[in-house]
Amino acid sequence: MIDVAARNNVKVVGEGERTVVFAHGFGCDQSMWKYITPSFEQHFRIVLFDYVGSGNSDLAAYTSEKYGTFRGYVQDVLDIIDMLKLERVTFIGHSVSSMIGMLASIERPDAFDQLIMIGPSPRYLNDGDQYFGGFERSDIDELLDMMEMNFAGWASFLAPLAMNAPESPGLTKELERSFISGDPVIAREFAEVTFMSDHRQELPKATVPTLILQCSDDSIVPIQVGEYLHKHLKNSTLRLMEAKGHYPHISHPEETIRDIYEFLGVSLG
Repeated sequence: MIDVAARNNVKVVGEGERTVVFAHGFGCDQSMWKYITPSFEQHFRIVLFDYVGSGNSDLAAYTSEKYGTFRGYVQDVLDIIDMLKLERVTFIGHSVSSMIGMLASIERPDAFDQLIMIGPSPRYLNDGDQYFGGFERSDIDELLDMMEMNFAGWASFLAPLAMNAPESPGLTKELERSFISGDPVIAREFAEVTFMSDHRQELPKATVPTLILQCSDDSIVPIQVGEYLHKHLKNSTLRLMEAKGHYPHISHPEETIRDIYEFLGVSLG
């Protein structure tokens, strides 16, 4: 019998009839939600977790076979939902978790009430004239090579680019520490799964009402990606944030909270 709670370091906090599941992005763990979760605890039951290979998850549960595609991560989300007997959840996913949540909702639409995607991308690679994802294959190959050869150097290179908050160097250092705290082999495999993924074909299958939070200057996900998602995701709302960077829930928590509350129809008062 798999202990899902231990495997994914599942935490449940807050009170409320509605349940919000927070799913972190690549190179992070559930602690990255700490700037916004206090504002949700009084209205919602909050579920936090770490993907296998991240944070305080059970590293022994990681296998390249299971987690070599998004399928393994999708299954873990569904396992958590089943373990807690959750229904009609609001799933808030950052970056790669946006697509993981969407795929889970396609498989089990009854379990999801809304999806909120922060900095989502169905494909990070450019596809000729057909699609602009922001990266060429050579860019990703260089990134993966750097992770393999100099993991600490990769973290210190990517963190300031991704956070894009030069006025808050402490936040950049926090992200860098998060990047480097992970297992280098698992982190590289997760990066490859993430950056080589292509989930454009699944977009028409998604039916759950979705909020797309797109940052105005995101080095990982350009504005064209948010517009593409909005065009191909029926029942979606696109919100272009004033926030810059790829981590608005860290660098601009107030704006992030406000946008999510507005979508959920909850008063900030």
